[in-house]
Amino acid sequence: MIRRPTGGLRTARPNLLVVVIGLWMCCANDRANGQVRLDTLTWTDSLRHRAIPVAFYHVHGDTKGLPVVLFSHGYNGNRPGAYLRYGHLATAMALAGWFVVSVQHELPTDEPLPLTGVAQVVRRPSWERGVADLLFVRDQLRRTRPELDLERLTVMGHSQGGDISMLFAELHPDHVERVLSLDNRRMPLPRTREPQVCSIRSSDQPADEGVLPSTEEARDLDMRVRMSSVPHNAMDDGASPEQREELTELIKELLRNEASAR
Repeated sequence: MIRRPTGGLRTARPNLLVVVIGLWMCCANDRANGQVRLDTLTWTDSLRHRAIPVAFYHVHGDTKGLPVVLFSHGYNGNRPGAYLRYGHLATAMALAGWFVVSVQHELPTDEPLPLTGVAQVVRRPSWERGVADLLFVRDQLRRTRPELDLERLTVMGHSQGGDISMLFAELHPDHVERVLSLDNRRMPLPRTREPQVCSIRSSDQPADEGVLPSTEEARDLDMRVRMSSVPHNAMDDGASPEQREELTELIKELLRNEASAR
C-alpha cells in the first residue's frame, strides 16, 4: 500500500510504476504510430570503382537479430533517387519486424537499359551488375551491422529489380532464405525449393514466356505466385492507399515474418 502524507501540501512525487508503464506505452506507441527511422548513405565498391547509395528503414530501438530485406527498385531511366521510391513498402516491412535496405542500382553515368532485342540477353549485364551490388551491400552489412540476422536474408525487387533479385537467387541460393519479386517480367523465376521463391503479379502486364512456373511446378516446388489488382507501374509510392494496403498484406502473407512478434 502506498501511504500519502496526511497533512500540509502533498509532495508531487510520481509513482515509479506509473512512470515505467508510461515509458513502455510511449515506446509501444512509437512502433504502432509508424516511428520508422530512415538513414541514407553511399558506400563505394573500390574493386569496381562504383558508388552504391543505400537507405536503411527500421523501427527506432534495438535492431539485434532483425532479419534483413535487400530491396531493388524498378528501372527509372538511370535517375538518382530511384531507391527511395518505395518508402511505403519499406516502412510497412520495417514496422513488421524487418531491417530493410533499399539499394540504388543504376547511376546517371550508366548505359541506358536496352529496350530492344531479347531481354534475357541484352539486359543480362545490367542484372549481373545489380547482383554484384547486392553482394557488396550484403558484405558491408555483415561488417558494419553484425547485430543483424543475415542468415534470414530476403532479396526483393520490383520489375527490373525483381529480375535482379531472381538472378541473385539463381546464382547464390546459399546466401538467401527467400526471394520475392513484384511483377518481374523478364528473368525466369528459379525452379527450386530453396530458396523459397515468391512473386506478386500486376493486373496489367504479362510476363515473358517461361518466366512464371506452371501450376504443377509451383505446387511441387512450393513456389508462391499471387495475383494482385495493382497495375505494374503503381507498385511504388505512386500506389493509392487501397493499392498500398493490398501490396502490404500480400507481402506479409508471402514472407510470413517471424520477427513481427518481437
